[in-house]
Amino acid sequence: MNTQTTTLTPTLPHAYRTEGFGIPVSPQGPELGNPSKLRQRPVAVVIGSGFGGLAAAIRLSVKGYEVKVFEKLDAPGGRAYVHHQDGFTFDAGPTIITAPFLLEELWALCGKSFAGDVKLVAMDPFYRVRFSDGTWFDYNGDPEHMRAEVARFEPDDLPGYERFLEEAERCKTLGFEGMGDMAFDKVSDLMAAIPDFLRMGAWRSLYSLVAKHMRNDKLRIVMSFHPLLIGGNPFAVTCAYALINSLERTWGVHSAMGGTGAIVKGLVGLLQERGVPLRCNAPVTQIRIENGRACGVELQNGEFVPADIVVSNGDTAWTYKNLVAPQHRRVWTDRKIAQGKYSMGLFVWYFGTSKQYKDVPHHMMVLGPRYKGLLQDIFNKHKLADDFSLYLHRPTATDPSLAPEGCDTFYVLSPVPHLDSGTDWPAFAETYRAAIAESLEASVLPGLRECIVTSKVSTPRDFQDNLWSYKGAGFGLEPLLLQSAWFRPHNRSEDVPGLFVVGASTHPGAGVPGVLMSAKALESVVPHVNI
Repeated sequence: MNTQTTTLTPTLPHAYRTEGFGIPVSPQGPELGNPSKLRQRPVAVVIGSGFGGLAAAIRLSVKGYEVKVFEKLDAPGGRAYVHHQDGFTFDAGPTIITAPFLLEELWALCGKSFAGDVKLVAMDPFYRVRFSDGTWFDYNGDPEHMRAEVARFEPDDLPGYERFLEEAERCKTLGFEGMGDMAFDKVSDLMAAIPDFLRMGAWRSLYSLVAKHMRNDKLRIVMSFHPLLIGGNPFAVTCAYALINSLERTWGVHSAMGGTGAIVKGLVGLLQERGVPLRCNAPVTQIRIENGRACGVELQNGEFVPADIVVSNGDTAWTYKNLVAPQHRRVWTDRKIAQGKYSMGLFVWYFGTSKQYKDVPHHMMVLGPRYKGLLQDIFNKHKLADDFSLYLHRPTATDPSLAPEGCDTFYVLSPVPHLDSGTDWPAFAETYRAAIAESLEASVLPGLRECIVTSKVSTPRDFQDNLWSYKGAGFGLEPLLLQSAWFRPHNRSEDVPGLFVVGASTHPGAGVPGVLMSAKALESVVPHVNI
């Protein structure tokens, strides 16, 4: 099978000593200028080059591993892949950057400056939340502006809003800062965290927490929609995810000039400078296990790549079900995988227009008439409804270079059921896209259908076929309380020694901060390498 290898800039080799890998270590120290005398480094294979995989590869390289990254697609990024079409640039997945210090850490580990490679621009508003009656709430990080917006909808909810902010801050401190980069590797880790789960009242849903403090229905929506950005139903996920609200207020919401793909390019550049090879068009089809331990991977072209540890950035359910033979899975059996509750699917329409819509902000939620009922259809009934709520992304509001001059780049995302809905997406995608276009034209993009000059769609079927996402779910397991932390697939495999997982479908969960922190959690459980 044809493979593509990125051009690499080798780094000066170092001397290493390994422990616990069964690799012979030369008793003599390395001799400068004589590579044959260098001690051998343990090899780490990373499957997938999403944010989690790239971050893991960087951290493992810095720890002393010889790292090799294999990517199924023809370019790095995973869910953060970039489409180029007719002069337009489309980020395929994540568009929102919060907690940018997690990216700055990766650059600092490599002795580099993140700001020197990537320019982030703070968003204001973070989002415009537009309701079906045409009213909207501009959501940002300015306390006075936010109080004014709350008061504009319901002055009597201001005290409750302040109480909600206090609870969100507590969740950030206990949940994000206290647990985010901790690998829940043992039952004792869970037991130690229970007091903090109790302090957060984590048994409650996020929506119930918001409703406890605010009565206005629109304000309840504005303060509870955030879990949808990481694959969760606000009426079901733990209220610990109120931490997202606090994360945004603390560090802001940012977008990268050049799109999110500019961050992927920067991460790949760090790996190139460290001499880490990244092979594209190289799907991994099996994790080979010998003597009860992961010992490497097999590629679709039949090639075997030996390794001391294997790190999967692929969808965890897919990894276990399709890459690990059943006899090696005591915990993540086919039955347990099938019984999990998975996040919604995503229908994404990428399109470019021949004119600009300058009154549309960078991020907008275009809500339909139903909230709870629509989410019940998506998450519980797995039914594709006739109505929808949309996330509209217009990156050219910040970076006009992402479209030809005088044009706009958009993507619009509709949460839909995953593939258990039985929807025949290849047959129905165009009908659904046309309905979204009609809705946008009637609400926020007048004259849209006459000025579309390029178009592309992605459905849950594409998530399954192209990204190898189980059930075509956009974010892996739904972040319910009993599918979070210790109950989520562990960063160190419970089944296979030498196998580790990072990314959206392991701890701590989806979203750019979550997948970056999964790579930090990985560091605490991989075997140590002494340099």
